[in-house]
This record gives sequence, C-alpha cells and structure tokens, in this order.
Amino acid sequence: MATATQTSVAPKDIVDTAIAAGAFQTLAAALGAAGLVTDLKSDGPFTVFAPNDQAFAKLPMGTVEALLKDYAKLTAILTYHVVPGAYLAADVVGLQEVLTLNGQSAKITIDGGSVMIDNAVVLKTDIVASNGVIHVIDSVLLPR
Repeated sequence: MATATQTSVAPKDIVDTAIAAGAFQTLAAALGAAGLVTDLKSDGPFTVFAPNDQAFAKLPMGTVEALLKDYAKLTAILTYHVVPGAYLAADVVGLQEVLTLNGQSAKITIDGGSVMIDNAVVLKTDIVASNGVIHVIDSVLLPR
C-alpha cells in the first residue's frame, strides 16, 4: 500500500507573507516606495506591527498619497512599525514598550482585554514568517 508523502514548505518571509494575506496592499506599496522590501526580506528576525488596508483607509484623505511622495517621512513611519527580534504575542503582553527600528519606543498596553501598541489595537497575532512574526493592527502608528 502506497502512502502519500508530505512535503513541508518553508514559511515565506515577512513581505511575502503579508502580500499573500491580501489585506496589506497599501503596506506593501508603501514598503516598496520606501525601499524597505529588501530589508524586510533579510534574515531578521523582525516583529512587524502591520496596519491592514482598513487602517490606512482611516487616515485623512490624501495622506497615503502624500506619504508615498515623502521618502523620509514614509520611512520614519514604516520603521516605527518594525521591531528587531521576533516577539510572539505571549512575549509582547509582558512588555511595557518596544524599541522600533526608527529608534523610538512604542508603548504596549492592555486595555479591557485588548493589546495595544500606542493607540492601535492588535487584531491578530503570531503570523509566523521565516524571518520573524507579524501582528495585525487597526491603525497606522505615527512616531512622535
């Protein structure tokens, strides 16, 4: 009796995982415009607090378009969503803040059972990629 062989497929990197999810088209476009795709495809590991397309849609009209033309500001915002190291949800809830790639700290709080980073609610956690982990958030984080 023949048995089927299972092949294990290595997880995709953070960028490919986000693109495959289909809910991060704006984020993917912004990463491309800022030239950060190659960085987030590197070994890492990274933790990305990834705003979904609805999060970008909450920004005032014209904001995304303006950011796509302002490389420095776009890069500062996007690197504020990335933390060096892989932090699963169980790790994040034990922290009060995380130091982001742009050099600023983002505050971690728990409010009524919801985990928040700054003013964004974490909607989905622990999307594991080959070079880190993604946590989906409902708002775009803005560095101070």
